[in-house]
Amino acid sequence: MKKIILAALALAAAAQPAAAQDKPAAKRTYVQAGTLLADPASGRVEKSKTVVVENGRVVEIRDGFVGEGDVVDLRDAFVLPGLIDSHVHITFESGAGNRLDAVTKTSADEVLDGVVYANRTVRAGFTTVANLGSGPDAINALRDAVAAGKVPGPRIVAGGAVAAHGGHGDAHGFNREIMELMRPKTLCSGADDCVRAVRLAVQQGADIIKTASTGGVMSDTAAGLGQQMSDDELVAIVQTAHRLGRKVAAHAHGTDGVNAALRAGVDSIEHGTYLDPESIRLFKASGAYLVPTLLAGDTVKRQAETAEWMPANVRAKARTVGPLMVDALRRAHRAGVKIAFGTDSAVSPHGDNAQEFALMVEAGMTPLDTIRAATVWGADHLGLSNEIGSIARGKAADIVAVRGDPLRDVRVLEHMAFVMKGGTVVRATAD
Repeated sequence: MKKIILAALALAAAAQPAAAQDKPAAKRTYVQAGTLLADPASGRVEKSKTVVVENGRVVEIRDGFVGEGDVVDLRDAFVLPGLIDSHVHITFESGAGNRLDAVTKTSADEVLDGVVYANRTVRAGFTTVANLGSGPDAINALRDAVAAGKVPGPRIVAGGAVAAHGGHGDAHGFNREIMELMRPKTLCSGADDCVRAVRLAVQQGADIIKTASTGGVMSDTAAGLGQQMSDDELVAIVQTAHRLGRKVAAHAHGTDGVNAALRAGVDSIEHGTYLDPESIRLFKASGAYLVPTLLAGDTVKRQAETAEWMPANVRAKARTVGPLMVDALRRAHRAGVKIAFGTDSAVSPHGDNAQEFALMVEAGMTPLDTIRAATVWGADHLGLSNEIGSIARGKAADIVAVRGDPLRDVRVLEHMAFVMKGGTVVRATAD
């Protein structure tokens, strides 16, 4: 019996090389780039390059136009890394039907809406997004479906929302009994309760924790835009999230809430409308990012004058905050605060994300810096620098292309000619 077993093992071992030889060679795609943003960090641009893609990753970058078989001809285009939006809400979109949707749509409805919005987003060149507020069942299902290749969309970093009872993130503007049913289980009051909420958000599948230290423009309440979470609550949220390996993004408008969140150690401030010199000092001391979301401010400013569906509480805050956000970014960037690109899409239509670039230029950033915010800086902010943010050997093959030079006119990024995400073409030049 022993001889028979040894003989069988020998036969199996001998057969393995042959089986390996029968395995088909991995398919390679050759992306020929007339102009390539070779290194966003330094701004180095190179001409006539070929990016070789295999199994969803960049395997090499060659000089000249090479390749045979599966060739993508972008010889007359400007090629750059897939873009990163660090603040979206991809399972819904603001509009006249929001109040009814909140009490009629199921998480399954939200996923199906998210499929539509995810497709628009990735076709607009955004191959990675951080989703900072959706129901956990909906966003986790969408994140996992995109990752499995079942539906087209950007790579999703799914945020779990932890906010104060009665604050931004709670239910507002409905019958009290209905609001009790709508309340997320990750609302909290007191430091110990906020520890519980963070742990629950992570258990529910959150990749990042999103909290709200201040009131919000889109909350249907006249509670203002100042600090709503206590210092102790914010510290508890940050410490618990970090212990569980999660970063914390803090929605914050008012100066007191911005500074309290920064002192607590958050990894980013979303919006930062009323940041002051102390805020800038805290940003630079901690290394936290500002995600300015100028497109959201610009959108609600315009909607406040025309949108009949906008509640009076929201309209008043929108008129105040919208015009201030560009100046906040101007002061922060001038002082050397780290900036990550984010739009708060859902407030603005999904797929229009690239309109943020021109607003960032209006705030004093160079076109190159706005692209950095949506590539290498965004990747660093999300802790994904080894995976995305530049076109480099070993990284995910997230590659986009435009006609024209975005380093001269950043608005060309609003019109994508080609999008590849993880080696899969989601928008071809023929589109």
